Amino acid sequence: MNIDNILEKLVNFGSEYGVKILGAILIWIVGSWIIKRIMKMTKKVMNKANYEESLQKFLVNLLGWVFKILLILAILAKLGVETTSFAAVLAAAGLAVGLALQGSLANFAGGVLLMIFKPIKVGDLIQAQGELGVVKEIEIFTTKLITPGNKLAIIPNGALSNGNILNYSAEGKLRVDLTIGVSYDSDIKRTKEVLMNVLASNPKVLQDPAPTVNVSELADSSINFAVRPWSTVADYWDVYFGTTEECKKALDAAGIEIPFPHHVLIRKQEA
Repeated sequence: MNIDNILEKLVNFGSEYGVKILGAILIWIVGSWIIKRIMKMTKKVMNKANYEESLQKFLVNLLGWVFKILLILAILAKLGVETTSFAAVLAAAGLAVGLALQGSLANFAGGVLLMIFKPIKVGDLIQAQGELGVVKEIEIFTTKLITPGNKLAIIPNGALSNGNILNYSAEGKLRVDLTIGVSYDSDIKRTKEVLMNVLASNPKVLQDPAPTVNVSELADSSINFAVRPWSTVADYWDVYFGTTEECKKALDAAGIEIPFPHHVLIRKQEA
């Protein structure tokens, strides 16, 4: 084998591909450094915006993979490899995956929206998709609630973000709606005083906004009063049940009757 021919071929190969290889290595080094800087800046921005930790990790990983794929395509193009076919394959694969995972992608998008705009947060009492409960965890694809019966409700984020959400914790105060009925023989002014005293004596009833007692309805067998105390979210059920019980006791002590349904039976006497 002719040594001169071998050396000539090596020189030709080096002159043809050496510059491309060095350029590809340089692109990899510089590109990797830029990607790391972008990832670091992205994390800082997300931390300042108080993004959920799970969302931060997912978006950073997703962004990292996208940049790495673009970097690899740039290196292949520098080496003279035709990248059009690679791009077409990636696009076709992305379309196929998107069609196969439409529901999951909708839930993912919903999770991102919930974590960015934060209509709810962990610890909030909410009602959504027919479920009432305290938010336990907001994940990328689902949100978990703990219902009043201590059951775990898992709601897809796509449906949650596109549906109506009642957030009872958003304002920090809740109005407790109670209806108390008394007989038509009762004195309205006296009844209101008794019910207001119950609300004033309960330490868990807030005075700002002030509780109210008003006649709401003249029903078939009772005068109905709308009893409206306010409470914190944590004390809601204590106020609800406690006020109901104390109103009954106070009305009994005041001699004010709480009516109950009566049925009148009429017998027709046969001739």
